[in-house]
Amino acid sequence: MKKLILSAIAATLVASPMVASVAEAAPQQRTVTTVKERANGRTVVTTRTTETRGWRAGQRFDRRRAANYRIVRDYRTYRLAPPPRGAYWARSGRDAVLVRNNGTVIRVIQRSFR
Repeated sequence: MKKLILSAIAATLVASPMVASVAEAAPQQRTVTTVKERANGRTVVTTRTTETRGWRAGQRFDRRRAANYRIVRDYRTYRLAPPPRGAYWARSGRDAVLVRNNGTVIRVIQRSFR
């Protein structure tokens, strides 16, 4: 009986960091509810779910999951370094993301846009 309990405790200790890392890597979701009242007395409620994602170097950049995605061509305006050959700066929310042409994230600068 002691061996069974000890093996269960050991399995729990081994598996717990894996569960935590999967939870951290998953994108966070935010629900936005908009309520509008029209002149005719009707109330329109719109609910949408958006994913907020914290990009990290080495991840695959998917522009469909980036909030407010734009390619940044005037990088000097935002005090960003010129991108190396075969890369470009992209905007994802308030973050500046340096992306290779194959879609791999090279660098992330958080809160570089207002």
